[in-house]
Amino acid sequence: MAVVLDLLNRDPRPNAGNPKAEPRPAPELRHPEKQKRPENPVLRKPDWIRVKAPGSQKWAETQKIVKAEKLVTVCEEAGCPNIGECWEKKHATFMIMGDTCTRACAFCNVKTGVPLPLDHEEPRKIAEAVAKLGLEHVVITSVDRDDLKDGGAEHFAQVIRAIRAMSPGTTIEILTPDFLRKPGALEVVVAAKPDVFNHNLETVPGRYLTVRPGARYFHSLRLLQQVKELDPTIFTKSGIMVGLGEERNEVLQLMDDLRSANVDFMTIGQYLAPSRKHHAVIRFVTPDEFKSFETIAYVKGFLMVSSTPLTRSSHHAGEDFARLKAARAAKIGG
Repeated sequence: MAVVLDLLNRDPRPNAGNPKAEPRPAPELRHPEKQKRPENPVLRKPDWIRVKAPGSQKWAETQKIVKAEKLVTVCEEAGCPNIGECWEKKHATFMIMGDTCTRACAFCNVKTGVPLPLDHEEPRKIAEAVAKLGLEHVVITSVDRDDLKDGGAEHFAQVIRAIRAMSPGTTIEILTPDFLRKPGALEVVVAAKPDVFNHNLETVPGRYLTVRPGARYFHSLRLLQQVKELDPTIFTKSGIMVGLGEERNEVLQLMDDLRSANVDFMTIGQYLAPSRKHHAVIRFVTPDEFKSFETIAYVKGFLMVSSTPLTRSSHHAGEDFARLKAARAAKIGG
C-alpha cells in the first residue's frame, strides 16, 4: 500500500484520486533538453527482465531513514530496477551534491539543470545515515558538477572522511564523475582512500557522441589508470550498458582497454530506457550472451565480473567487495 500511495502522491494529473482537491501545479520538467526529441518505440521486455516490486517492511525502514535525513539516492533518481531487493537488505547508493546534473546524457534519468549550492552538512548527514542503517559497505555516487571548480572532489573527500569517523568498520565504494578539465581533482579523492573507486565508461567509444556526449572515452579510461598509479591498494571498477547499438567486438576491445588500465572489476548490464525521449533500447541482450561476456572477461584477467541483464554498478556491492578482496588475496598467494 505504501508504494501505491507514493505513486498517487506523484500523479501529475489534475485532482488525481480526489476530484474535490485543488488543482495541482504542473510537474517540474525533469529533462527539458530532451523534450524536442522524437519519441522512440518501446520494445517489449523479455521474460528475463523481471523484478520484484518494492514494498516490504525493511524497504520501508530504509526509505524512512533516507527521507528523514533528506538524502538523495541514485536508486530513486535513476529509477534502478533493483531498488526493492537492495532496500530490503538495507543497501542504498547515496547520491551527493544534489539531484540536478550539469550534463544531459541520453541514457540517464537524473534531472538536468542548474544545481543548487553544495550542502555543507551533507557529509555529516550521510555518515549518520550509514551509522543508522548499520552498513558494512556503502556506495557513494554523485551528479556531474561541472559548475564547481574541482567538480566536487573535496566534497567527495569530506563524505569519505565523515563516514570513516562515524563508522570506521564500514568499507566505502565511490562511483565518481569524470572530473573533466578539473586539474588536481582526482588526487583529492584518491587521498581520502576509498576502498573501491568506480567510474563507469557506460558504453563503447563509438557510441559516445550519441550516448554520453559530454564525456570523453579516453579521459575516463585514463582516470581509472591514474587511480592505480596514485594508490595501487585501491580497487578500481568500471561498468557498461549493452543494448545501445554496440557490436560484440567493440565490447571485447573495451575489456582490453580496461585491463590495460589495470581495472580490477567490470560490470555489464542491460540498458533500459527511462522514457521514450531517452536513447532507444536497440535490443535486449540474452542471458547467454551476458554469460559469454563474463567468461571472456575473466579470461582477460579481471578479478571480478558481474554480467547479467539486471546488473547495475552498485548492485550486490557489499557481497562483491568481499569476493574482490578474496580474489586479490588468492592471486597474490598464487
